[in-house]
Amino acid sequence: MFVRNAWYVAAWSSEIGDALTPVRMLDEAIVLTRMSDGTVTALEDACPHRKLPLSMGRRRGDTVECGYHGLTFDCTGTCTRVPGAERVPHRARVRSYPAQERYGMVWLWMGEAALADPALIFQVENWGDPAWGVNAGDAMEVACNYLYMTDNLLDPSHVAWVHPTSFGNAACEETPLETTVADNAVTVWRWMQGVEPAPFYKPFLRFDGLCDRKQHYEVHAPCHAIIRAFFVPAGTGGEGRPLHQDAFIMDSFNFMTPVDARHTRYFWFQMRNFAPNDPEVSALFAKSVRGAFEEDRVVLEAVQQGMVTMRTPNLDLGIDLGPKRFRQMVDRRIADETASREAAE
Repeated sequence: MFVRNAWYVAAWSSEIGDALTPVRMLDEAIVLTRMSDGTVTALEDACPHRKLPLSMGRRRGDTVECGYHGLTFDCTGTCTRVPGAERVPHRARVRSYPAQERYGMVWLWMGEAALADPALIFQVENWGDPAWGVNAGDAMEVACNYLYMTDNLLDPSHVAWVHPTSFGNAACEETPLETTVADNAVTVWRWMQGVEPAPFYKPFLRFDGLCDRKQHYEVHAPCHAIIRAFFVPAGTGGEGRPLHQDAFIMDSFNFMTPVDARHTRYFWFQMRNFAPNDPEVSALFAKSVRGAFEEDRVVLEAVQQGMVTMRTPNLDLGIDLGPKRFRQMVDRRIADETASREAAE
C-alpha cells in the first residue's frame, strides 16, 4: 500500500523538543524526541518486552526509558539497560529511523536505512532566497487515503467548483489540461488566456485588467507536490515565453504523509516572488490557504466514504489522466520494493 524507500514529513521541527512525541506513519507507531545536541531521534514506539509505547515512558539524558519495566534505549534503538538482568538480551532493541531536518520539518526515511540518502529529500526551489516570501507552514489530518489527496493535487479543474471564492473562477471550468510524465513525477498544467484573475490572487497582482494564468500541478512519488500559480498581463503568457516582469508567482509545497489506509497528515507552506518581509501578507495568505484546504478536506473525506461504501462502480473522466498515471507510478514503486524484499529473503 505504501512506498517505504522514501522520505516523509513526520512533524514540524517546532513540534519536537525534549518530550517523547508519538506519531503514526505508514501504519507504524514512532516516537520522536530531540537529543541534547539538537538532533532528532526517531524510534519504534513499542518496547520489545510487552510492547508498551515508549512514548509513555520518559527521557533519561539522551536515552528513552520504558514506563513499564525500565528497559532503556539509545538513539540507535539499542537497549542499554534491563533492570534486574545480568545481561541485555540480543533481541532487546527497537527500530531506529533515519531522520533529517529541512525547511523547518522533520523528515523520516521509512524503508531500508542503508538507502537513506538525504539528497533524495524533496527539493524546494528558491528556499533561502531573500527575494522570496514564505507563508508560515501548517498541517491538518484528513480522514482519507493519501492517494485521494494526490488525485486532488493533480486536478486543476476542481478549483472552479470547490474553491470558487478563492483559487477558482469560471475560467477554470473548460480549458483543456496537459499531462506530462517524468521518471518520478506527473504534472498536469494549462495556460488560460485573457481571463479574470481568481479572487484570492487579484489583490496581489502588480497589473490591472485581464490576465494569462498558468496552473501547474506537479506531484512526485510517493506523495509530495508543488502547485505553481503564474499570473501575467493578458497577451504576455504562454508556454515557452519568458515571464513578464510583473509576473505573480506562488509556489505551494504540499507533503502528504499516510497515517494509515484511511488517514493522512497534510503539511504545507507557500513561497511567493513578492513582499518577502511583509508579515501581514504572510498572515493573510496563511489564513486564506488554510480556509481553502479546509474546503478540500470536506470533499476528500466524503470521497473516502463514498468510495468505501459504493454500490455501483465509479467512472473515470478525461481529467483523471494525470491522477491515473501517478497511481500507476506509485504501484510500480511498491511492486519493485516488494520484489526486492522477496528476493532478499
